[in-house]
Order: sequence, then C-alpha cells, then structure tokens
Amino acid sequence: MDQSFREFADHYYEVWRSSSIDSLRNIIAEDYQGREINGGKPVDFGFGESVSGWEQGFTFVKENNAKWVLEEIATFTLRTDEVMMVVSATMDIGGKRMDTGNVLFQTFKKDGTDEWKLVRSYIEAGIPAENLGKVHFS
Repeated sequence: MDQSFREFADHYYEVWRSSSIDSLRNIIAEDYQGREINGGKPVDFGFGESVSGWEQGFTFVKENNAKWVLEEIATFTLRTDEVMMVVSATMDIGGKRMDTGNVLFQTFKKDGTDEWKLVRSYIEAGIPAENLGKVHFS
C-alpha cells in the first residue's frame, strides 16, 4: 500500500476525531457519491449532502462532549491511485458508548494534484454496537 495513503489515513482519522468540518470539507471530492442504508432504506447523496451530514454529526459530538470511537476494520488497494477503507464508527458520551454505530466503506482516490480525496461511500447506519466488532473474513 502506498505510504502516502497511510499518512493520509492517519490525518483523516485526526480530522474525524477532532470534528473539524472545514478540514473534512477539503478531503471530500466535489464529485463525491454516497449511499446510506438506514432501517433498510437507501438514500443516495452527493458532496453537499455529505458535508451537511458530517456537520450535523460533528455538532452533536461537540454539543454532547462526546468522542468518536473509530475502528479500521480493513484497508484494500483497489488500484494504484485508489484505496478502500472499512471503518466502524460510534460515539462515547460520558464514558458510555452509544447503542448503535455505522459501518462505512469509503473509497479514496488521488486527484489531479496527487492528493487523496474521499470519492465514494457506502454506509450501513444504525448497526447494534455489539455487532460492530464482529467482523469475519473467510
């Protein structure tokens, strides 16, 4: 795997954990495409809706003095300039983890300036927290 991606991924997690919407906005590609499944219903969205969703989550974290609990489940090199990360995400509020979390399949690609950008996401939302750590590969 490209060492620049690992450095980028570490920065991405730092941005996520600090709930910095301005920094995250610069990571999301303008032609970003996402799909979230919540309660079995799919919702497709682009850059603007993605930024708005992240902003709502970041505001919730700050207003509730919460902390992100992130676990990198897997990382796959798809192409020389494209990597997918599978991440579980939930929050800790006052020392107690939320009952649910999300599993995100996020694809990053180098842009024309050789910077990594988030280009696609598939998100399973509202997963029971006890299932977030139960990943099996066969």
